[in-house]
Amino acid sequence: MATLPTIYVLNGPNLNLLGTREPEIYGADTLDDIADRLEDKARELSLRVDVRQSNHEGHLIDWLHEAQAEGAKAVILNGGGLTHTSVALHDAIKAVKVPVIEVHLSNPATRESFRHHSYIGMAAKGTITGFGALSYELALDAAARL
Repeated sequence: MATLPTIYVLNGPNLNLLGTREPEIYGADTLDDIADRLEDKARELSLRVDVRQSNHEGHLIDWLHEAQAEGAKAVILNGGGLTHTSVALHDAIKAVKVPVIEVHLSNPATRESFRHHSYIGMAAKGTITGFGALSYELALDAAARL
């Protein structure tokens, strides 16, 4: 049996706290809730998702490299706060050929001014923001069509 194309779903700092962290901004869904919905949707699209989270920048960079090495179809990346600070993530995205889709639960453009700049977005194929947990599903739809 052939292996299904894989979409890596990488989540950065503090996203392990979804469901309890500022639910008025990020919603009540946990990262596990989002992962479960993505797995269901991936099956419908004849894809496989590999959902990961780390509070460490280097892990995200290593996983981007791994996605490239393993021939992933795409990466969905929510860098959390690293979105606005990490030149290293920007450079890692530019260094790999696998398309990266930036995703955010909230819309950073409507929040504090320091959130308006995205190093990840500058390197990503595209960005989906502001739709809560649905942002991830929209990103998976986009990744399936790449």
